[in-house]
Amino acid sequence: MEVQVVSRNGKPILKLDSLPATTTVQDVKAKIHSAKKGPYPGRQMLRLDVKGKALKDEDTLASTGFKSGSNLYLKDLGPQVGWSTVFLCEYAGPLLVYFWTYTRPWIFYGADAATKPYAPVVHIAAACWSIHYAKRLLETIFVHRFSHATMPLMNLFKNCSYYWGFAGYIAYHVNHPLYTAPCCSQVYGSAALFILFELGNLSIHLLFRDLRPEGSKVRQIPLPNSNPLTLLFNYVSCPNYTYEFYAWAAFTVMTQCLPAGLFAIAGLAQMSIWALGKHRQYKKEFPKYPKNRTAIIPFLL
Repeated sequence: MEVQVVSRNGKPILKLDSLPATTTVQDVKAKIHSAKKGPYPGRQMLRLDVKGKALKDEDTLASTGFKSGSNLYLKDLGPQVGWSTVFLCEYAGPLLVYFWTYTRPWIFYGADAATKPYAPVVHIAAACWSIHYAKRLLETIFVHRFSHATMPLMNLFKNCSYYWGFAGYIAYHVNHPLYTAPCCSQVYGSAALFILFELGNLSIHLLFRDLRPEGSKVRQIPLPNSNPLTLLFNYVSCPNYTYEFYAWAAFTVMTQCLPAGLFAIAGLAQMSIWALGKHRQYKKEFPKYPKNRTAIIPFLL
């Protein structure tokens, strides 16, 4: 096959001759980079039309419907950063920010704030917070298998601002010397639910990992396994997001803290967008996809 790589305005960049039909998009990107006609492959986007959808790296020229002699449109995605790097930064920050605030630094609360008594719920909230973000860090290292290697560099600053900012906002109120604790039954009941939902979230992530063999981009219909916490797959497409929202809702009830509630709602709003997109993709990709599932909230959304 003959491939003409052009810019978005149609300016010729590189001509590739005698490529087999089985050549992948990733192979084309590598040839562009090796010819010094474009950035490294992770920073490239190739499309059949100037406003078309991005071609997947694993697609072959034949499978995309590309015709020999046609154009491939190259776009430079700009500076990129690894997904795991972003996740590690955005999850490590909230741990540091929260526990610094947990010590009641004088700059926020005054010189004698650290000597005032802590309600038991303040310690429980700090433990729950550390469990959540320590789990996130360990999942990033040992569990998650990313379908894309990189994301735009600006996402690092955007994501860190969101997580670190909310961490400080929540921690300031929960650790304040004037914080009023809820009743014990509310605290311990909500803490138990928080742990249950965190285990549910972990169970879903482990199931997702097992669905995709290491080094591949295989996609399958996710179904419950022998772990009862995965039964939520019978009702929603993204139960990891469901458990995430439930955990933060439980944390909100446990602390009776408005900033925590705002964090839970903001998370639900963003995760709903992601879940609806994945739900549509599942239905499009798998004709026999279960029809009774919703995206994130059983029976509702």
